[in-house]
Amino acid sequence: MSDSVGDCTGDRTAITEAEVEALVRGICFKTGPPRTVGVEVEWLVHEPLRPQHPVASERLSAAYAALRAVPLNSALTVEPGGQLELSSPPAPSLTDAVALVSADLAAVRATLREDGLALLGVGQDPWRPPRRYLHSPRYDAMETCLDRTGPAGRAMMCTSASVQVCLDAGYEEPGPLGLGRRWWLAHQLGAVLVAAFAHSPLAGRKVTGWRSTRQLTWTRIGPGRAGAPVLDGDPRAAWARHVLDAPVMCVRGDDGAWQVPEGLSFREWTRSGVPRPPTREDLDYHITTLFPPVRPRGHLELRMIDAQPGEDGWIVPLAVTTALFDDPEAAETAYRAVKPLAERSRSQPAPHNPLWRDAARDGLADPELREVAEVCFAAALDALPRLGAGREITDAVAAYTDRYVARGRCPADDLLDRVHDTDFPPVAGGRSVPHGKDISA
Repeated sequence: MSDSVGDCTGDRTAITEAEVEALVRGICFKTGPPRTVGVEVEWLVHEPLRPQHPVASERLSAAYAALRAVPLNSALTVEPGGQLELSSPPAPSLTDAVALVSADLAAVRATLREDGLALLGVGQDPWRPPRRYLHSPRYDAMETCLDRTGPAGRAMMCTSASVQVCLDAGYEEPGPLGLGRRWWLAHQLGAVLVAAFAHSPLAGRKVTGWRSTRQLTWTRIGPGRAGAPVLDGDPRAAWARHVLDAPVMCVRGDDGAWQVPEGLSFREWTRSGVPRPPTREDLDYHITTLFPPVRPRGHLELRMIDAQPGEDGWIVPLAVTTALFDDPEAAETAYRAVKPLAERSRSQPAPHNPLWRDAARDGLADPELREVAEVCFAAALDALPRLGAGREITDAVAAYTDRYVARGRCPADDLLDRVHDTDFPPVAGGRSVPHGKDISA
């Protein structure tokens, strides 16, 4: 979510509706053979012995200043609530991506340890309420805009973390690795990934009733901001239409006073020219304020996976997703496996349809999602050696499959077991997590 953009200075040439559509069609899907893979890993930053206590802003600032002096291959950014994100460059293979990010994470952890801090992989902060660490015109405007739909926006900005897998858009031609198939598959398989990797059953020290509270949070900030376009067979047309019809988050100003319009779509902005005509830079900025579960940025950015437990937990969703998209045989198996799920997703685009909501609420306790996950994980395991993945990666996926998928479980169930095994009184709206309960392992 940490899309860095510059100020609003530059070319002030107004852009028309037709130009917007042409630009979006041209820049958001770069087709060709799937060759590269990337990953963006987000983490909460906490004190290992007191994870429930917020870290002072001054302490975070000092730690992040130290991290910026560390040579890394990945881009290091900070989210509005102080979460840390590493975004890898495109890697020529899954193995290269894992090696690169693992090395960067080792350096980051070593530096944080010197400040008595650590990384926590969980989709939603179990203890702390949203508290904004970054204050800038972008995040001020985002907060104002998202507050109109309730508290979910602040939770998304400040207390959530994810594993985002980035894959090439695929061939122009039809087939298992073609753009149209990969675009459709991402939105159906995405629900399976939500369920299999759900890891956020707690918020505000309470059990929420959802395996992925983070995914629930995204549904509550509105389909225009966090929803997918209608899947009508043409990814470029669907995404261009979605970009034009999505609400404008803000109109940037030179003096720092950014307007936050209500109910203004980008299409309407191009037609009215009010409060000022939009430019190409405004279009680029507008796209960064849209958070669908699958976001085309030349490549495909899959954004639906909760942050995972353990130092290397992020490797499994990266490996499984890459195998199911980039190996032709596994991609065909996944496509056939998820086709029956489409009936549960026809009513609305993801993530606001019953399939995605069931995945977020029930995880792999949903029988159909469990059955599809078993097929897909088996296909991924078969494909990983063909993609050149080493024993360490395949063993991690196999262990995850045995521990969770084969048992109809996800990491959220481990957190719930820890909570329910402890004797503590119920609280209105859920069960409170004990103050000193360490669920970070």
